[in-house]
Amino acid sequence: MANPVPFAGSRRDGRDADALRPVRFDWDPMGFALASVTIAAGRTRVLCSVCLEEEVPRWRRGSGQGWLSADYRLLPASTPERQPRELLKLSGRTQEIQRLIGRSLRACLDLGALGERSLLVDCDVLQADAGTRTAAVTGSWLALAVALQRLQSRGVLSVSPLRRQVAAVSVGLVGDRALLDLDYSEDSRAAVDLNVVGDGDAQLLEIQGTAEGAPFSRQQLHSLLDLAEAGIAELQQAQRQALAALAMVHDAAAGAGSEGAEGGPGGFGT
Repeated sequence: MANPVPFAGSRRDGRDADALRPVRFDWDPMGFALASVTIAAGRTRVLCSVCLEEEVPRWRRGSGQGWLSADYRLLPASTPERQPRELLKLSGRTQEIQRLIGRSLRACLDLGALGERSLLVDCDVLQADAGTRTAAVTGSWLALAVALQRLQSRGVLSVSPLRRQVAAVSVGLVGDRALLDLDYSEDSRAAVDLNVVGDGDAQLLEIQGTAEGAPFSRQQLHSLLDLAEAGIAELQQAQRQALAALAMVHDAAAGAGSEGAEGGPGGFGT
């Protein structure tokens, strides 16, 4: 396979090869969750929520350590052809993705600081145009960060277990071009597809990669990882901006004497 051409030309949606899809975060669509956010990455939209249980799985009891688990589902009308609900038996794809989300989020936590409590993360795909697992990781980290701040503000936690920032993005080779943040029209034609999870120090937490046809070289892998690193840094900047915007909402509500500032929709515990 020829070496990729990383930054040439434009794509079907007009993006450059190294450009993310437009990213937007909408806070607290689910008023009863500890925290929730909808992430939109182009036409892909994922609803991420976090809830708390005051217990851990049986095998974790007595350890003094907390736990985090993640569930992921494609909602029935999230794709052009209706997806049947997965009830009694999860597909291999669903299990793989929710394990990825759980591993990525546990890697950013001090589970000892959580105590024997469980954080339950739910990721529901409202619309799928590729990149749903990476959007779920990026959105879930935001919801998790706010959930932990709210637990601190309520006195449930004395210190935050959050230790690092996490985001994820896809990269791939389409023809001879390395592309960032593939949509479905690109993902379905990609000769190589990678999902990359990274932290705020540009350290890698997970790489999932597949050669759909011919093998690819280490040099090509490095080119794709460089592209992913830049995309993850940009997503993390968007995460920080979303947190800052939510803090401003909280400050405005507190200044107006709002009673719902701590943890209701739009609230931001400090």
